[in-house]
Amino acid sequence: MPGVSDAVWLLLALATAVVALFGTRASIRYALKRRLIDQPGHRRSHSLPTPRGGGIAIVIAVVLSMLALVEIRNGAAGMIASMPLLGAIILVAVVGWIDDHRGLAPGWRLLAHCLAAFILGVPALLLLFRDPGSNPALPWIIAAALCCGLALVGSINLHNFMDGIDGLLGAQALFVFCVLAWICHQAGRLGEAQQIGLFAAATLGFLPFNFPRARIFMGDVGSGVLGLLIAVAVFRQMAAVPTAFWAGFIACSAFVVDSTATLLSRVLSGRRWYSAHREHLYQWLVRCGYSHPQVVGMYMSWNLAVALPMIYWSLRTRDPLPAGLASVDVRSSSGSWALALTYLLAVACWAAGKRYCLRTIRTVGSRST
Repeated sequence: MPGVSDAVWLLLALATAVVALFGTRASIRYALKRRLIDQPGHRRSHSLPTPRGGGIAIVIAVVLSMLALVEIRNGAAGMIASMPLLGAIILVAVVGWIDDHRGLAPGWRLLAHCLAAFILGVPALLLLFRDPGSNPALPWIIAAALCCGLALVGSINLHNFMDGIDGLLGAQALFVFCVLAWICHQAGRLGEAQQIGLFAAATLGFLPFNFPRARIFMGDVGSGVLGLLIAVAVFRQMAAVPTAFWAGFIACSAFVVDSTATLLSRVLSGRRWYSAHREHLYQWLVRCGYSHPQVVGMYMSWNLAVALPMIYWSLRTRDPLPAGLASVDVRSSSGSWALALTYLLAVACWAAGKRYCLRTIRTVGSRST
């Protein structure tokens, strides 16, 4: 994917952040006027009534910046090629916008998310079925496409679940976008780097209104679209730099482990895993008395102290396995080790953090009685 000059991209990134900034200010006024307010409750982690729906500014900034980048870079042909992604973004945003305003049944949301994943996959499916008889690996490719679709839907909902305290999702998305854009840039894939960088610019324009104290929540319209964009960024980095296919999964490790481990623990304990709750680790930490900035700092510390060094080490180090298969790519083998070590450590931290929180809450409860 070709890129534009650095000067043009910097101007476009600045404009994207400014659009998100002023769009968020406008969304606060709109939310107050329409009384789109999240009230505190026993299933929420905030203590003050707060407007919601500010993520629409991220959506607008991303869509406009994508249209501008494609027009500058590719013209009409590029505009047609970008339609599936734009369509998926708009569909997820519309469903989230409706849910923020009057609520929407989970089944309809899930159906829309699956449709968005299908829209994104249409170009690849058209290529696959142009001459299906000539491709003996077609069943495996279809299986891989289904896995990618499930991953997209999972990412949308995963990041929606993790958007529960001030600044957490925005900071995580900014970290993931910056890391993946840097990897693509280092590999000479400027087109992918610049597009992912614009996702980061849109997130950055919103973040000052959501952290360290939220003046507005991004709502489902923002969390769903960010979940979609994070999955798209991971897939694009994997396709652009296949020898670093694992980097996106390491960058997302904090959120993936917290959401997945929490879901599995609820399923195994027989609770209704699909109902609203406050059992993610970040929510337990808030219930233990940590402030929202402190909890966000913990997750970002993981990203900077573990995830980022793991990615950097695996990009630079040689294969730690015994010499043998000359055909194995050195960096891919190192990356597989880094991926496994990162997730093992993340699961251990999640389990230790959960035990600490439960013990702390029981101790405080016994003292109060």
